[in-house]
Amino acid sequence: TIVFTRYIVLSWQNRCSTDQRTLGGLFYDLCEEISDLDWVVALGQLLELLHDVLKESNKKIQKLIQCQLQHWIAGLPNYIKVYLPISVCES
Repeated sequence: TIVFTRYIVLSWQNRCSTDQRTLGGLFYDLCEEISDLDWVVALGQLLELLHDVLKESNKKIQKLIQCQLQHWIAGLPNYIKVYLPISVCES
């Protein structure tokens, strides 16, 4: 146990002195500048992407995507449905 503990500490010290991500927290400072994508924005972008695909596909694919999308929306909890655009909920 002592040997393994000593190895872990030595490996950690080696990483701290050679790994670029540990230079004064620079890695974490850069990560903090990137804001997290809000799930409402992500959901909106996903629906917009699906809408663009619908425009460029044939009638059979459009019908299939719309049917699957309606089933997916119907299965969502109400607190998520509130954030959906009105045009998506219409049939």
